[in-house]
Amino acid sequence: MKVFHTVSGLRDDLNKDRLKGLRIGFVPTMGNLHGGHLALIKQARETNDIVVCSIFVNALQFGLNEDWDKYPRTYQGDCDKLRDAGCDYLFHPDDIEMYPNGLDTQSRVICPTMTDVLCGASRPGHFEGVTTVVSKLFNIVQPDEAIFGIKDYQQLAVIRRMAEDLCMPIQISSAPIHREPDGLAMSSRNSYITAEERPLVIVLKDSLAWIAEEIKAGNRDFVGLEGTAKSRIIEAGFKIDYVTICNSKTLDQAADDDLEITILGAMFTESARLIDNLSISL
Repeated sequence: MKVFHTVSGLRDDLNKDRLKGLRIGFVPTMGNLHGGHLALIKQARETNDIVVCSIFVNALQFGLNEDWDKYPRTYQGDCDKLRDAGCDYLFHPDDIEMYPNGLDTQSRVICPTMTDVLCGASRPGHFEGVTTVVSKLFNIVQPDEAIFGIKDYQQLAVIRRMAEDLCMPIQISSAPIHREPDGLAMSSRNSYITAEERPLVIVLKDSLAWIAEEIKAGNRDFVGLEGTAKSRIIEAGFKIDYVTICNSKTLDQAADDDLEITILGAMFTESARLIDNLSISL
């Protein structure tokens, strides 16, 4: 695996690959890699000749009171995992390489829809940071395909809309949620969960699954279902961010006649914010 810290270095090698007609797949990450990330690398390996992964903890998508400085940075271990997974190129820039003119004057990419609800409501400016850095990474790597995990469902929807709106010639692909043995969605922030909380956090997944079964059985009282699920999570000892039943494409509140529905939830443990989702077709 080749490692690059500069835009010019990565581009030079990728340009040679393009001249050979090789297809390039891209997996952007913030590091602290787990099985979910490695599944994205594997999927990219299956559909592309060259696999590029980036590791960059993007300050632009963290709020004032969020955990940018505490976010786990495990670079050497990440490199070992990527080599074992068959990654060809790792792009690991520093802040100056990504934002040479500083964050305050950085040009921004803004998606005006789907970004002020759900995670966007509780993390103002988050998706502006995501779309800005992802658009920069797309311009740097210029991949044929980029792969994102469905766990960050809203992020995936926003990036798809951005790529469509800006006519980016990139296939945006998704990968299923990768889960721990008990069903907890894998996340870099799972390391923040305390030993006492760990057996209980599955309540988020279980609550979303319960809603899905109720809807499949014909229950269309979406507000009532959301309320009951929230109560279950609170009773387990956690603070609710949101539990919402949405139209899968628009992320608007689901209507009674919607056939493609996604149930999304987020909750706070003592030191972590966990998200999960479940989609159903009726």
